[in-house]
Amino acid sequence: MIREFAAGIRTLLRGFGLWRTRPGLMVLGLIPAIIALVVLAAALVPLVIGLPTVSSWLTPFAEGWLEPWKGLLRAAVGFVVVAAALALASVVFSALTLTIGDPFYQRIWRAVELDLGGAPPADGGSFWTTLGEGLRLVLLGILIAIGVLLIGLIPAVGGFLGPVAGVVLTGRLLARELTGRAFDARDLSPSDRAALFSGSRARVLGFGVATQLCFLIPGGAVAIMPAAVAGSTMLARDMLARTAITASPPSPHPVPPHLDSPHPVSPPPPPAAASEGS
Repeated sequence: MIREFAAGIRTLLRGFGLWRTRPGLMVLGLIPAIIALVVLAAALVPLVIGLPTVSSWLTPFAEGWLEPWKGLLRAAVGFVVVAAALALASVVFSALTLTIGDPFYQRIWRAVELDLGGAPPADGGSFWTTLGEGLRLVLLGILIAIGVLLIGLIPAVGGFLGPVAGVVLTGRLLARELTGRAFDARDLSPSDRAALFSGSRARVLGFGVATQLCFLIPGGAVAIMPAAVAGSTMLARDMLARTAITASPPSPHPVPPHLDSPHPVSPPPPPAAASEGS
């Protein structure tokens, strides 16, 4: 499992290799990430400024506590609120960046597919598909943020478990979302995708956690996004190679049961010939 987790991290690092082969394309991938970062910063900065007020609102029961216990509790709650906000922000950032930069990331995805050989003929989803996936990603991100907030309120261990749960859950969600373009182009069914993720859980988690941790570095979200798109395409190809997915189209003409049986059925004997005296 550890080896597979490390392989997922290396897959993200492989995505940076596209800076050497397609630098102009990767620079274009920075533009939507910068736009999304500016939009998110406008929402996060007021939250950070008003964090003491938010912490006090969430802990009215501690109003009569003595110091330093009241201050420590509210500082811990503020830390958990920031962790939940960052978990949601990373998901919203990905959804917003992928939606805004769909034409740019489509070109990055196609370039990686061509470099790896055997690119699918179809595109990796339309703009409206990307928009719908982005909205779904935001909704799931809200659920994760609520979960992180609730876990973080657990006494004694919540301050540690909350951020860790946020990184793991958000990273897994990001990995599944980023690999969606390659799977959409191959028209894989939900059951096929479930089989792929089931066969590469640790690798997918390693890729997603590494991506999420890079998002938490100041400015890292902008720098990592083009490489994450490239690396996720490589990850999808690795998953397809590791798990055999066979989806043959249904036959246009139904096959009779006796021809589809593994044991051929002998045809019925011909009717007995009529006796000559009758």
